[in-house]
Amino acid sequence: MLTVGDGADGKVVLSGRLDAAQAAAAQAFLDGKQGVVTLDCRALEYVSSAGLGVFLKTHKRLLAGGGKLRLAGVSRHLGDIFRYSGFDQILEIEPLP
Repeated sequence: MLTVGDGADGKVVLSGRLDAAQAAAAQAFLDGKQGVVTLDCRALEYVSSAGLGVFLKTHKRLLAGGGKLRLAGVSRHLGDIFRYSGFDQILEIEPLP
């Protein structure tokens, strides 16, 4: 299960698991965002390859318009996924403090 919505601080808050079953809903939400978009990943538990695809597609679209996708509050586990997949070279990733 995944919940995605606007946080009080302007970030997009992701909570739960971003897998193939949830990718379309996450993509539809993120398609409505422009500029520099920061995803609050503190409550994100898991990202599958389909979820990585959502991040990549969103990042490319935002870059084309002069923006970018940033990830904040990334856990060590998710950080490992981003490093193994090379996404740490593509996206700006801020780990949990």
